[in-house]
Amino acid sequence: MAINSATRCCCMSPPQHRTSLSRSILLTPNSKPFLLRHAPNLSLVLVRSQTSGSEGFGSSSSSSSSVIDFLTLCHRLKTTKRKGWVNHGIKGAESIADHMYRMALMALIAADVPGLSRERCIKIALVHDIAEAIVGDITPSDGVPKAEKSRMEQEALNKMCEVLGGGIRDEIQELWLEYENNSSLEANVVKDFDKVEMILQALEYEMEHGKVLDEFFISTAGKFQTEIGKNWAAEIISRRKSLSAKRLS
Repeated sequence: MAINSATRCCCMSPPQHRTSLSRSILLTPNSKPFLLRHAPNLSLVLVRSQTSGSEGFGSSSSSSSSVIDFLTLCHRLKTTKRKGWVNHGIKGAESIADHMYRMALMALIAADVPGLSRERCIKIALVHDIAEAIVGDITPSDGVPKAEKSRMEQEALNKMCEVLGGGIRDEIQELWLEYENNSSLEANVVKDFDKVEMILQALEYEMEHGKVLDEFFISTAGKFQTEIGKNWAAEIISRRKSLSAKRLS
């Protein structure tokens, strides 16, 4: 799932030129978005305290300000609901951060796979939807072409990494691109975890809210790339069929 958010970055000088000045990042529901025309109603102002010094991660208050600015942007991942569930009338729907957290847990507890880095899977899971802190949760119902969605998320990620600064931003961008391009075994696995987490959540919402959420199972059928993804999805589908049979009996 995925889309939206109106965002405007103001007074942002390049990281290498940071000096002693107060900087703001302003996100408003009514200003023209720099990425997208759709946006959840949100007004958030991050005001940086006056700092000076080098950009190094462990050496200056400037570094601390960059980190807190970045984490404050990421707060939106905790408050933005996954639109697919909202569109189906799920009250108290999971947030983007909820989704990514359980995916990271999947990577942590998955059985060993030859040649697979569990640590890298966890990192990819935590990063793969991070741009949604700015663009929101873009779903197929929004009618945004896949290439345009990717472009908007790439631009949002670049903006977030500008705020963060330091060498870690290169790793975040690399992890995101690896997932986006499905270019490694780890990306294959995390792509499957993304779908597994979604259908598990769909099953849970069916049980909690008495809804039928067939489209989430239909949209993922036959699209799992790895054995672990296929096996976990099969278990979820088996449980769903058993629950359905019990309701009918």
